[in-house]
Amino acid sequence: MYNRRMQITTIFFDLDDTLYPSHVGLWKAIKERMNIYMRQHLNIPDAEIPVLREKYFMQYGTTMRGLQAHHNINTDDFLAFVHDLPLENYLKPDPIQREIIASLPTRNLIFTNADIHHARRVLKQLRLDDLFPTIVDVNAVAPYCKPMPESFSIAMQVAGETDPAHCVMIDDIHRTTQAARKAGLRSILVNENYSEQQADARLLDWRDLPGILERL
Repeated sequence: MYNRRMQITTIFFDLDDTLYPSHVGLWKAIKERMNIYMRQHLNIPDAEIPVLREKYFMQYGTTMRGLQAHHNINTDDFLAFVHDLPLENYLKPDPIQREIIASLPTRNLIFTNADIHHARRVLKQLRLDDLFPTIVDVNAVAPYCKPMPESFSIAMQVAGETDPAHCVMIDDIHRTTQAARKAGLRSILVNENYSEQQADARLLDWRDLPGILERL
């Protein structure tokens, strides 16, 4: 079990492809819903959509922020559309994951570039909803989002933290864990591809999390 005497007091958990394995295909399905939205609602040609979506993701942090800036979309409509998926077809609870997270003495929050409605649905499906009373979603940090440094500052304010050295960001995206480190947080990457420049540690098995926290 993670030791209370260690200086880490707050952990920010990413949601999609972090609290559940990427191979289940949910995030892939969400991206396909983005493609449909861009084609049907914005009349963007099919051939342009993947390039444009990636461009906005890299430039603005999320495709949605880019669509806001250049296409004046209604973000609530966009988020509702792209997340309108049967989660039970993708997500199954992991008892070991639940046991590990429940054992942590830290303040644990969700910090996601999705919205709170999607986060709550995912947490409920994973049977983790009671473990994360606070969700910092993309609307809470608007007009920013991960990996922008301002988003980490806002998340810390929500958590009641003043020292980033007491915080950890767990995420599956390299540039997010790198940005967290730059902002002064520790970071743990949930990804097969890992280097010490990208995060302080890598997490591939939830049973390893307490030990990783001890070493940070």
